[in-house]
Formats: sequence, structure tokens, C-alpha cells
Amino acid sequence: MNKRIPALVLAAVMAMSAAGCGSKSAADTTTNTDATANTDAAQNTATAADNDLVIAFNTDVQSLDPHNTTDTLSISISNTMYESLITFDENQNIVPLLAESFKAEDDNLTYTFTLRKGIKFSDGTDLNADAVIANYERCLADTTLRQNSNVKKWESVTKVDDYTVAIKLLTPDSSFLNRFTQFDMISPTALANGVDLNKESAGTGQYVFKEHVEGDHVTVVPNTEYWGTKATVDSLTFRAVPEDGSRIAMLQTGEADFIHPMPVIQAQEMDGQDGIVVERTPSNIMRYVTLNTTVPELSDKRVRQAMNYAIDKQAYAQVVFNGYCEEVLSCFPSTVSYYAEQTPYTYDLEKAKELMTEAGYPDGFSLTLWGDNMTIEQTGMQFIAQQLGQIGIQVEVVPMEPTTLSEMIYMPEEENDVQMWYVNWSAGSFDADGSMRSILHSDNVPPTSANTAFFRNEEFDTLIDNAKLTTDTQELTDLYAQAQAIVWDECPWLFLGNDDLVFAHQSYVNGIVMAPDGSLDVTNATLS
Repeated sequence: MNKRIPALVLAAVMAMSAAGCGSKSAADTTTNTDATANTDAAQNTATAADNDLVIAFNTDVQSLDPHNTTDTLSISISNTMYESLITFDENQNIVPLLAESFKAEDDNLTYTFTLRKGIKFSDGTDLNADAVIANYERCLADTTLRQNSNVKKWESVTKVDDYTVAIKLLTPDSSFLNRFTQFDMISPTALANGVDLNKESAGTGQYVFKEHVEGDHVTVVPNTEYWGTKATVDSLTFRAVPEDGSRIAMLQTGEADFIHPMPVIQAQEMDGQDGIVVERTPSNIMRYVTLNTTVPELSDKRVRQAMNYAIDKQAYAQVVFNGYCEEVLSCFPSTVSYYAEQTPYTYDLEKAKELMTEAGYPDGFSLTLWGDNMTIEQTGMQFIAQQLGQIGIQVEVVPMEPTTLSEMIYMPEEENDVQMWYVNWSAGSFDADGSMRSILHSDNVPPTSANTAFFRNEEFDTLIDNAKLTTDTQELTDLYAQAQAIVWDECPWLFLGNDDLVFAHQSYVNGIVMAPDGSLDVTNATLS
């Protein structure tokens, strides 16, 4: 899926940012590049100075607890140390990982997993059925964990024998296996001893925790007892580098070997220079702004529709992503299954002003817009503020540190002050349910999950709840199409775009796979 940046005239002004949620991958393919003179030259001149791989992201890790991660970087790091029973391959097909096989029983409620034998956690504890049950019990008991919302929908986890477990659901769920790819195994011994997972690891993964310097980096080192393919690098460091220019400078000097995102305004210029290779790949990232429907000015859908008509989506794609972004015509991108295209909110200021007048706000009003303090995010927020100012909506842009923003976003409704949130979301489960439920279902308003629009629509909830009960393709198509139509009409968001992933690395870096949600698989990473 990865392609070299074409030789285009790059004419806009900013960069890309990393996505919200990530995935696992059992992919064993490397990134693909077209042979060009620049790349050949780069490969002939660039050589790794050491065997320590440094990856620079534009944000900091939020959690190293695999049961409590939602952002792409945290998931990418967690995936180096922890594994799930099943995973996705490079084509997003579900395949075994810690399980050697799995099957759905005839009742459409029970799923049986046969575990691989001989696998141990990094603390020496055996991976077995008891370990799976311990992880389930932990997530069920702790309502603060992100995985709690998933496991509370399970009726039971039963030990069939030492290496076989059966998970029974409360109701049939067509998205269960997709979501289960996100359920990592932690050593039951570590859980019983109350190990701080932000300071040490206890997984079955290829790497183990070494150190975490908050706001700067996380370093992991090879798990010498790993059951699968051994890591070939001596260490792997994920650096937090929010400023675009600093990330590029680190790549040029060799302080970083791989950076994501690569600012697209400099993509063509940098490709082939100093041994640098720039690549792009399609994504399932949805760019949007949540509109808190409980705010009086935003409670009328005519206002929310007017705001969508006031945004020039083509200009947004060019100004913020230098054209590496497509307009979306639904509440998730066309790269996700069951996408149903809607009638676009074409840029139309007159239509927007008419709707504002009909809703009783001919002169507009004032709002605050929250978002990350990264360069690309601030550019996007300023663009939105400028566009909405054309219809009298005065927007105060409030950039925050990602960890602070996360705390503010997930405050309970009665304490939550969010009005607009500039954000992106990519479903690591790669399915329609995962692309909507956590951010639009009424059960998932904060602090449960990220429905910061506080969107509550009974018909929508019923449609996606019913979709989980069937495996019939036509019925799923109909249900998800109806659900998307409701969201599009109600406009709990500003629907902005679906951007490509643009990243860069030294030519001596091989084997890193970028998933469509922006997460990294470093299983086969090498430095030559």
C-alpha cells in the first residue's frame, strides 16, 4: 500500500499528524518504494551509525498500560511489549498470534481459542488459560480501563483445559473478533503483584521495557526469551518531538532514523537528500471537529449544518495537508468497510448564513476550540476558526499538551467544558462499528469514551446495536448505511477529511510497516 511521494509541485503550508487509535499487525512485509535515482543514491550513501533504532513521533506517549491505550503512539509502543491472541495481517485479515487457532461456535455467542504452548511472559510466567482469565477479570473489575467497555459485554471466560479458553458473549457481536485483536495479555503474576506498567513491562512481546522519560522518550530492548522472531536491533526508542522542523533536523543528522509524520510541505524536497526516503500510504484516519450538542448554540442541527457548509474542504486539504487529503462523505473514510457515501456539504456561505438566521443566530456567537498543541493541529484549528468567522462564529483556539487535553476531554459530562474538539480517529479494529461506536453512541459520552459531541440519538444507537447482532452482509450494509445517514444529517461534527500517512526514514531502515491507522509494526525492523 505504500508509495513513494510523486514528483509534484508542493504548494501548501503545513504537515501531517499522527492518528488517534491503532492496531496490531502480524505483517512480515516491508514498506514498498519505487526505485528512483534519488533513492538509489540515498541507499548508496546512508549507513547506520549504530544498531539503536530511534523513531520520532509528533506527540508523547499517554499510557504504557496495554489495557488503557487509545492513541496511536501508545499503541505502537505497547505492541512491542504485549501481544493478543489474534491479530491482523498486512491486509487486515484476522489471523492467530498467541493462539494457534480459534473458531466461532454455532450459537454465535461463544468463541474458542487454542493457545500456543511454551510461551512465557517476560517475568517467566506461563501463558495459559488462567492467564487469559486473569486479564479478563482485571479489565472487568477496573472501570477506568479502556478495555472495560469491551469485556463487560462478555458473559464469561471459561477454562476448557490448560491451553484452551472459551469466551461467551452476552449477545451476538459481529465486531467481536476485530475488537479482540486489541486485547493484550499481561502476566497474571505482575497483575497480582500490582506492577506499575508505566515503569516496567510484563508481556510476551518481542521487546521489554527499559526506561520512560516523561515528555521525551520511551526505550525498549529485545526480549531475549521471545518465543517468535527475535529483534535484530539493540534498542528501540520512541522520541516525542512535537515541532516539525526538529523532527526533520533529527532525521538529517541521524539523531532519529524514522520520523512520523513527515511534514508534507517538505516531502519532495527532502526525498533523496542525506539518505532520506519519504513514503506515503492511504489511511483510515477521519479528521473532524466534535460539536458539543449540549451547548445551547450547538443544540440546533441547523447551526451544525451551517458550520459544515462554511468549511471549504478542498482548501482545508490543501492548506493543512498540502493536498494529501480527500474529502469524506460520511462519518468515516471510504477505506473502512460498509462506507456509504452521503450528499456533500458543499462550500456555500450563503446557505450557511441562511441556516444560521433560521436557527436564530444571524450575528453568530462565540465558541472555544480545543486541540493538541502540535504544529499541524494548530494550523488546522486556525483554519477552522477563520472559516467559521465568515458566518459570525468567533472561535477561540485553545491548544493543549496531549496529556492535559486527554484529561479534560474525559471529564464527566457535568464537569466537562469542551465545546469543540479538533481531533482525528482511526479504528484499530478496521470496521464500521469501531469507526462509530466509541465516538458517537450515547453509551460512550465521557468519561466512558470519546463521544464529546454528547450525541444521543436513539435510532442511531439501535441501528449499530442491531448491526452487531447479525453476520448477514446485506443487512449489515443496510443498517450501517442508515446509521451513517443519521449522523450526516444531524452533524454532531464538522466533517473535514481523510489524509494520507506521510513518513520518512533513512535508507538503511528496513522492515517497519505503517498500518492504515498510523500505528507501526516494528517486528521486522532492521538497520543496515
